[in-house]
Amino acid sequence: MAVTALYPGTFDPITNGHIDLIERASKLFDVLVVAVAKSSKKQPFFSLQQRCNMAEQVLSGLSNVRVIAFSSLLVDCAKEQQAEVILRGLRAVSDFEYEVQLAGMNKRLSPDIETMFISAAQQYAFVSSSLVREIAALGGDVSEFVHPLVKEQLGLMLPETGSESIQK
Repeated sequence: MAVTALYPGTFDPITNGHIDLIERASKLFDVLVVAVAKSSKKQPFFSLQQRCNMAEQVLSGLSNVRVIAFSSLLVDCAKEQQAEVILRGLRAVSDFEYEVQLAGMNKRLSPDIETMFISAAQQYAFVSSSLVREIAALGGDVSEFVHPLVKEQLGLMLPETGSESIQK
């Protein structure tokens, strides 16, 4: 029996931490669906289409991974994709309480779908999309944290920053 897992997130933008988790999970499941959330609540920096395009491009080498966009309830998306597992990443203990709460609610809404947690690789445990956006916005180098294509997209979206002198 083939097992399908769904890995949801806003991926705004997709980071090397996301990519590492996806690569590792793709070895555990027959099909891995990366579900990019519309998430208007978070007011994403990149459009839904841009986030999906970046994910598709950086994950193109993984034959059992596909990228979709969704704006529905997560368990409904999982059912539509015929996923038996919702995959969630944990970076730190601080993620755990919130993720367990979500898993419990999803289990209550759809008892036949399991949630599985995969811990972030140590070198990516501190990387988040919001930190990457902030570093890029302030002119910092994000090469270590994102795929070159994502770095390029960040550069296209953000104005050049530089030192500004303080005038008295």
